[in-house]
Amino acid sequence: MNDHVTLALMLTAGTVGALHSLAPDHWVPFAALARARNWTPLRTARLAFLCAVGHVTVSALLGVLAVIVGRRAVEALGTTLAGAAPLILIGFGLAYMLWALHHLIAHGGHHHHRRGATEWGLFLLFCADPCVALIPMIVAASAKGWGAVGGVIAVYELATIAAIVILVVTAHAGARRLRFAWFDRYGDLVAGAAIVTVGTLVTVIGI
Repeated sequence: MNDHVTLALMLTAGTVGALHSLAPDHWVPFAALARARNWTPLRTARLAFLCAVGHVTVSALLGVLAVIVGRRAVEALGTTLAGAAPLILIGFGLAYMLWALHHLIAHGGHHHHRRGATEWGLFLLFCADPCVALIPMIVAASAKGWGAVGGVIAVYELATIAAIVILVVTAHAGARRLRFAWFDRYGDLVAGAAIVTVGTLVTVIGI
């Protein structure tokens, strides 16, 4: 492997990181929940950033583990986690809808959100959904040394985090323009339904 190949791997990692962030499960849940809970743009961006960091860190760790113990077993683990992630997202959305329905009945639509629970839920969801496509790039870069591996990981992480934050902030800005009286009352139910829909689409389409 030469430096040109290393640069190509870094470019590929950055491209993959940015493009796979376009999948709706990487940004729709943030926009839906942020609109329903009236989160500020800063709070929404900060949560998106933290979740993206968790997402890319797990992906990178799996890639490094593949270099150490072998690619096949780690890719199988990553594929299993990635395959289960949409189902976990659907479960999260359904649980959120049930909570919203209970909240609506008990409190008549007045907001009494438990601070932190939803944020932690999103963070764990993102950590459980690694990007398996990064693993072979890290393994290939390892032939050049750990410096090349670090370069591939750094470019991938920067591209992915930037793309997710930009998409979330943009989607949130659009969602904030939706001004309907019924949404203020049923926003949590709508957010949960949106998350379930996204998880279902990702499961069916396989994106």
